[in-house]
Amino acid sequence: MNQKSRHAWLVFVALGIGLALLPFLVDAGLGRSWVRILDLALLYVMLALGLNIVVGYAGLLDLGYIAFYAVGAYCYALLASPMFGLHLPFWVLLPLGALVAGLFGVLLGTPTLRLRGDYLAIVTLGFGEIIRIFLNNLNAPINITNGPQGVNQIDPISIAGLSLGKTQVLFGVTFSSPHLYYYLFLILTLVVIFVSMRLQDSRIGRAWAAIREDEVAAEAMGINVRNIKLLAFAMGASFGGLAGGLFAGFQGFISPESFNLMESIMILCMIVLGGMGNIPGVILGAVLLTVLPEALRYIGDLQRAWLGHVVIDPSDLRMLLFGFALILMMLFRPAGLLPSRQRKRELSAAGDIAEQEQASVYDARH
Repeated sequence: MNQKSRHAWLVFVALGIGLALLPFLVDAGLGRSWVRILDLALLYVMLALGLNIVVGYAGLLDLGYIAFYAVGAYCYALLASPMFGLHLPFWVLLPLGALVAGLFGVLLGTPTLRLRGDYLAIVTLGFGEIIRIFLNNLNAPINITNGPQGVNQIDPISIAGLSLGKTQVLFGVTFSSPHLYYYLFLILTLVVIFVSMRLQDSRIGRAWAAIREDEVAAEAMGINVRNIKLLAFAMGASFGGLAGGLFAGFQGFISPESFNLMESIMILCMIVLGGMGNIPGVILGAVLLTVLPEALRYIGDLQRAWLGHVVIDPSDLRMLLFGFALILMMLFRPAGLLPSRQRKRELSAAGDIAEQEQASVYDARH
């Protein structure tokens, strides 16, 4: 084994140990609530990687992605709660939620195959709102979703009789419920990352890249644009359905208000902020936009300590800072914090072309 391989393995082992100890370090330093935020960050990483397949790989702007998250969550909630009295095990419900969400992805993709850009964004936005409104109103004449009241008393995820909803003692170490969920979410997140990496380097991934760059040229080269687009919608939706099922088991309660348009926009911002099409960048964007808004809640306490009272509501200030950060990103890092090499080259090439055109116009005038 050469020195470079040894160094890579050492980094890999150190990263694994760090991820394994992270919930205990966060619990000791910041409290149990921040371990729950870590759990949510892993869920958002899965969601962002799923949307990255549609937006980053295939170049299809989807503003209704949260609908697939909702489908997976409601599949789990309805079949693992007193609503229908079925209480199916999670190893049945998670694949089922991913499968049903994938079918909904195909249903969305089929009528939108000829749409691009803004038109596709508007249709997908409408699809996401339709799903939310359906969930909000399917409590009459037959109560299916319990309407705006949501579904509660959802069974926690249980593995081999070990409930993740209760504190457990394993090998002499006490694991709280957020700790147990963290390790499950981490394993599934690593699986999603592995699948995304394999897809990116596969023939399908290259076909998605060809469609993203020029759909007409891709079709002329013999790529079945229709099937490849539908596969992108289905794969991205299935990741969203998987994350939705985990969210339902983790929270124990869901309602349609958890799946509004703002959530779709936030997931899209994670991809744009981190680096569209680049897996490390997407992970970074998802973690930042999950953790930073929670950290900014402490601004209210700082205002009380410094000024004696709250001048600006923390929720308003969070959105203000968030919008300002996005503006700065678009101005100074349009490719994201960790852009892919290809996208970075494309943006730099576009900038060079614009400068050449501007110079040619200047020369023509003078």
